[in-house]
Amino acid sequence: MPKVLTNNVRALRFHHNEMTQQELAKMVSVSRQTIVAIEKGKYSPSLEVAFKIADVFSVSIAEVFSYQEQVDE
Repeated sequence: MPKVLTNNVRALRFHHNEMTQQELAKMVSVSRQTIVAIEKGKYSPSLEVAFKIADVFSVSIAEVFSYQEQVDE
């Protein structure tokens, strides 16, 4: 089975005082559209951006992103 990159960015934002996409984007120096694309799984961030996102939420990259087998829905 092919593997896909999944993420918990939306949930982390929600649990971090309902942070907006714009606020997160500013903190990691990307556009809001980039955050939207990452959350939807349409864009895989650079390793640097992935680390910055994890740092904002004070968690490991593995708590933000995972690379796992695709589950057919």
